[in-house]
Amino acid sequence: MSFPVLPLISSPSDKESIQDLSFVGELLFPFKSVQISKYFTSQFPHDVEINVDVDETDKVDVDEIVKLLNNGIKTVFINESDVEEVIVNSGLPSSRFAVKLQSTTTKISDQILQSQASIVVNSPVQDFKSLSNGGNRSIYYSSSSVDDETLAIKLAGEGYIPIIAAEKLTTGTDSTKISVSEVFVSTLTTDRHDGLYTTLITTPAPAYTALGVVYSSKASIKAAIAEKVGVYQSRKRPEELWYKGKTSGATQSLVKLEKDCDADLIKFIVEPKDGFGFCHLENNFSCFYDGQLENKDEGYGKGLAKLDSTLAKRIESAPEGSYTKRLFNDEKLLIAKLKEELDELIEAGQKNDTNEVAWESADLLYFTLAWAIKHGVRLADIEKNLDIKSKKVTRRKGDAKPAYQEKPKEAEVVSEPDYKLHIVESAHTNEEGLQKALSRPVQKTSDIMKLVLPIIQKVQKEGDNALIELTAKFDGVTLETPILSAPFPPELMNISKDMKEAIDLSISNIEKFHAAQLPKDPFMTVETAPGVYCSRFAKPIETVGLYVPGGTAVLPSTAMMLGVPAKVAGCNNIILASPPARATGKLTPEVVYVAHKIGAKCIVMAGGAQAVAAMAYGTESVLKCDKILGPGNQFVTAAKMHIQNDTQALCSIDMPAGPSEVLVVADENADADFVASDLLSQAEHGVDSQVILIGVNLSKQKLIEFEQAVENQAKVLPRKEIVSKCLSHSYILLVDTIEQAFDLSNKYAPEHLILQIENASSYVPDYVQNASSVFVGALSPESCGDYSSGTNHTLPTYGYAKQYSGVNTATFQKFITSQEVTKQGLESIGKAVMTLAEVEGLEAHRNAVNVRMEKLGLL
Repeated sequence: MSFPVLPLISSPSDKESIQDLSFVGELLFPFKSVQISKYFTSQFPHDVEINVDVDETDKVDVDEIVKLLNNGIKTVFINESDVEEVIVNSGLPSSRFAVKLQSTTTKISDQILQSQASIVVNSPVQDFKSLSNGGNRSIYYSSSSVDDETLAIKLAGEGYIPIIAAEKLTTGTDSTKISVSEVFVSTLTTDRHDGLYTTLITTPAPAYTALGVVYSSKASIKAAIAEKVGVYQSRKRPEELWYKGKTSGATQSLVKLEKDCDADLIKFIVEPKDGFGFCHLENNFSCFYDGQLENKDEGYGKGLAKLDSTLAKRIESAPEGSYTKRLFNDEKLLIAKLKEELDELIEAGQKNDTNEVAWESADLLYFTLAWAIKHGVRLADIEKNLDIKSKKVTRRKGDAKPAYQEKPKEAEVVSEPDYKLHIVESAHTNEEGLQKALSRPVQKTSDIMKLVLPIIQKVQKEGDNALIELTAKFDGVTLETPILSAPFPPELMNISKDMKEAIDLSISNIEKFHAAQLPKDPFMTVETAPGVYCSRFAKPIETVGLYVPGGTAVLPSTAMMLGVPAKVAGCNNIILASPPARATGKLTPEVVYVAHKIGAKCIVMAGGAQAVAAMAYGTESVLKCDKILGPGNQFVTAAKMHIQNDTQALCSIDMPAGPSEVLVVADENADADFVASDLLSQAEHGVDSQVILIGVNLSKQKLIEFEQAVENQAKVLPRKEIVSKCLSHSYILLVDTIEQAFDLSNKYAPEHLILQIENASSYVPDYVQNASSVFVGALSPESCGDYSSGTNHTLPTYGYAKQYSGVNTATFQKFITSQEVTKQGLESIGKAVMTLAEVEGLEAHRNAVNVRMEKLGLL
């Protein structure tokens, strides 16, 4: 808060104290004195924020705290012992709390320090600057010993906000009490030679119009507080105080008194007398030539604030017979206009007419304010209720009342989803049908990038704090730290015996296959010419970031497919990133177990673009990665595409990615149930997935078998609606020969290619030109490759199999070349090098060889 004293008032019924101290801007009430309701804060002046203190003797549960916050209480003061239940476990915003420390001599918990809560102490602290986070955190001082003005001034001067009972405070000259004005002025500073304080004058809600700039002295401030009017220091007559409007009648009521963050600027919020402005020029409301008092029937300010004050004047003085007078007097007319303008606003929106929406919104607001003022409600009252609603910490579902909802059609019949694939006859020669079938669903990366870039920039700028904030926002989990470091706690790897055995078996198979991919010769050397030895050797990429989707999903398979090759390749630092589950607030235990098995350094507890950004650029806790790998949603994909092109990141990625896909080649002898199961195992991934069946010389009966098997299996799947939408843009391509089938497959370049044809193994590898991973024979479902066979399931999709490989051991390595040239070698290639350098005009290149050959007597 801006004012250096927080008054504690015994009860909302103490109207005298509230009236006397409301200019402070915030008041504190004991919980036991508060009867909370939706209109509780409406009883206080508009510019006063209300806080509630929960005493140690109060038995208050989280539901009661939520009720306080939802009904406009700014801050709830709670005991340190309640932090775990009230803030951490409930997920309520810590910024809405002030935590009362039991002692300032013991270590303050990280939960409190890493939160945005204010702190209440009962004795001075050693490192005030650090505890206050450089002035960004309010530190209150609450102690019965603060009944002495000297102590209150000392505390305020050190930056504390003393909490003082109202009965101990005075706004006047009672020497037995603590002077609020003395405490306030003691905290002010000025660099003016005359010792005055620059003072900004504004109106209160709803306009907050800047009226002018004047100067205050300690004496004028004390007089203003004591008399609750605008009193300033006269510069023409330094010995006199300037009581604004004392002679002209343009007096001002003091609403609120504030100081800025440097304590060298004061702000008076005052309520001017109706009909008078602040300027000595009578036509101006403010000192900025606004001319708003030329027409005395109109209000001041702009927009809604001006409309509010104008209508308030006209309800009293509008001429008989005028339209405004009719609106106030004829309630039926005003109701009709409200309904008319609402309908016109809805109609404008349905036409997507931006200008008309703005015009009709203004009309509706005009009649809404007229209705409010007719019933004694001002814009400031409405805004106060908007502020209360903005403070809500829980949200209702938000459905309209039944009377306003569109009623469902009574006779509407919900039909069974369609599970048909489109059939393209003679696909090899049907250019139009083939082009449509082999086109992937469109990805609008540019639209997604607009949402992703601000997230990336936030993580770059704010580091760990951004990760914690974004995890709370997107995953609903409040973290103290964004990483879980190895060694990982056993309780976070609590999985069943069957699951552990399945993971161990899969890791073993994946490790065997990827270890076999290591170069047989660690240092391969070739003598390219006599005496010229060229070599190549592999080195692991030092730090890799592995993205494992999480949240509602359980994907230990992705952690295995990325982590095992990284371990085999010898990467020094393996960093996983996976978001915690919203329901538990913890990481998926299967993923933590895999991280333990592969020797991961830590797990970044974040998902989406923010996790990619953290690994690409590094944060206080997250080690910057040299390469980022792993699948994810469109936000993850967009973030990966951005960082690979950002020279500041100096970070590569595994491959572009798109929706999952499968292409099955089947002949007359293929098992229809096997074929259908392979198509559907990919169709259930998502509505943007795509499945294709290439049928080789199929009979009509066999085609019907395939279609029937797809329908029979699809309609009993839990995700049948997704399957139906996927199949709606999937195809069966009919060809005559195996060669035609492979030709179409190579054009499509599928993520998964499944061969359910006779002698399937005889076609691999010769016939396969473009595919990410091939599943050979009827007993090789794609599911085995996803989990336990040993090959990798992190694969290029969307046709990128024409240019990219799936993740393998080499993905985590870089290959370095070396050469050693002997005297014999220079004799073999030296003249060729010089000739080529000379023709390219690179004399220094030519000379580097020439000088050596001359000294060796080779020229």
